Amino acid sequence: MRHPDLVMQDMIPDRQPPSSRPRQPTVPIRGMALDVLGEWSGGERFAADLMDHIQRDNGLSLPDAAFLRDIVLTTLRNLSLLDHWIAVITEDKHLDHRSRWGLRIGLCQVLILKVSEYAAVNETVAATGRARSLINAVLRRACRESTELLAMVDGLPLETRTSHPKWLIEHWLGLFGEAKTTALCEWNQVPAPICARINRLYPHLDAPQEDFIVCDHLPREELSVGKVYMQDPSTAIAPRLLAPQPGHRVLDACAAPGGKTALLAQLMENQGEIIACDVSPGRLRRLDGNLNRLHVTNAHIEEHDWSDPQIPAFAKPGFDRILLDVPCSNTGVMRRRVDVRWRLTAEDITAQTQTQTQLLRNCLRVLKPGGILVYSTCSIEPAENEQLVASVLESTPGYEPVKLRHSFPPDDQMDGAFAAAIRRH
Repeated sequence: MRHPDLVMQDMIPDRQPPSSRPRQPTVPIRGMALDVLGEWSGGERFAADLMDHIQRDNGLSLPDAAFLRDIVLTTLRNLSLLDHWIAVITEDKHLDHRSRWGLRIGLCQVLILKVSEYAAVNETVAATGRARSLINAVLRRACRESTELLAMVDGLPLETRTSHPKWLIEHWLGLFGEAKTTALCEWNQVPAPICARINRLYPHLDAPQEDFIVCDHLPREELSVGKVYMQDPSTAIAPRLLAPQPGHRVLDACAAPGGKTALLAQLMENQGEIIACDVSPGRLRRLDGNLNRLHVTNAHIEEHDWSDPQIPAFAKPGFDRILLDVPCSNTGVMRRRVDVRWRLTAEDITAQTQTQTQLLRNCLRVLKPGGILVYSTCSIEPAENEQLVASVLESTPGYEPVKLRHSFPPDDQMDGAFAAAIRRH
């Protein structure tokens, strides 16, 4: 369900008498959006967490919560483009922090989300405080000149038109070339569909043959009872490559929040044993809740950090199969995780590879002879993927690569992912 302000309609002129304007009590969504984005810009928290917090604290209805997400995420997804429009309209005027965010969310509504111009301008102006006159003037000019502002987009540089950091564009150009980089950036600009995996561990399930479905809205009832789990199809690449069998002893080394663990249990028909690990009590609580809801009965949860070379007691008997889904740069899922493009640095990728190497070396040590380990990421970076696996195996005798799988978002029409199966001799 869409927020009422998102209905396409003509602008209501300023000169219209107040008595003729339909007015209803409104929730100050624009002010909440400004609060979220202002705190997000401090760099400490993710936008999704901030929006969840505001939704809970204010008891937002589903339409209001959805509208808040539309404004915040679309603003972040188009940040460079919005700043370009602001510079054009204001002739690059210096703006204080809240005024710039106010103009960003206002232009986002008027030019991208196509919100009712009357509501977009007036409600945004009301939320911005001291800079109301400036915000009002700029947004009303944007309404008048919307055709010209939108027409200039195609002629802008890729980093401005698709709002990606210039360093990241240049990095991808070196890896993938112009055509694939352009396609990737454009892919990241389109909001991701709501994808769900059918949970075949649910008792007496009457479900379609396909494992993944696209939903028109969040299937809250089915989620609450464990009939489905929200996952992109790319997340199934690694568990299916691992192919655990009923009766196997399996390690899921970085298991939270549990979507891949539950798919492993489904592939094993809830037979055998899965040891599901993660590093913090909070993540383990979330993992436990998800596994219980998804009717997983063959998993045991252990707190352990596999970057620590000390082998825990539960791992000493070894494992037939190991899934190592490592923390990564998330460059394959930027369409879903809009914050990533603005938080990631080139140094972060290098730092991730050091941790990933430690995790892979340590987990290989507890793989039984003849066993299979699948190393996986949601990254499209060769340095985190095939290059890292090749480097570790070159210096670790006794193991061999079996198969590599990966998805590149525009080509495969799913999130980016990588998986490498490694066998111990």
